[in-house]
Amino acid sequence: MTTIRKRRLAPQPRRTLELLELLASNPHGATEALFVRAHGFDSDIVGSLVRAGLATAEREIMKAGAKPVEVVRLQITAAGRKAIEE
Repeated sequence: MTTIRKRRLAPQPRRTLELLELLASNPHGATEALFVRAHGFDSDIVGSLVRAGLATAEREIMKAGAKPVEVVRLQITAAGRKAIEE
């Protein structure tokens, strides 16, 4: 009888997949600060997703109280969704 083992991902690819799944769950995307501060993702992982074309990053201005604050909003791309399916 042949045993089939699931391939385990290294910690970095696993975190990348987690980030993609979080992005996919929010149709409007989320800010980079949310992923880095609240979810504990490294900003290098976030940048690597954008460079790989799996996510997009756009700067936008939000109001925090009376002050405008510049944030980076991330959204998953079609290639990112396809990567999750594989």
